[in-house]
Amino acid sequence: MQQDQFEALVKSLCQHSTMPEVLNALKSCEDQEIAEAAAALTGQFRLAEIDGEKRIYHVSMQENEQGEPEEFAEWIMNDGDDVIKFVAWFFYDNFDLKLKDIYQAAGRTYRQPKRL
Repeated sequence: MQQDQFEALVKSLCQHSTMPEVLNALKSCEDQEIAEAAAALTGQFRLAEIDGEKRIYHVSMQENEQGEPEEFAEWIMNDGDDVIKFVAWFFYDNFDLKLKDIYQAAGRTYRQPKRL
């Protein structure tokens, strides 16, 4: 995929208002690799209310130190957050693209989370 095509895709994805809408758009992407990665994620997200926030988690199975399967949950974003967070996570997690580059493709500025 050319850079201008990637930028157009990211900008179009950011026009959606919810994470499920973005995931559906990714599943219907013309780029087969992107569509397959999105399809593989279907059913792997959970919504949990923690500290008064509705958080969206990606839930997968991974082996623990004993070699047993264990559920692993990664916090992606809060319900209602800008979908750029999900778009950036998707391309970072599946295609090793830098978060800064994904935000830049969307015409946005990436801000590094503050460390505690």
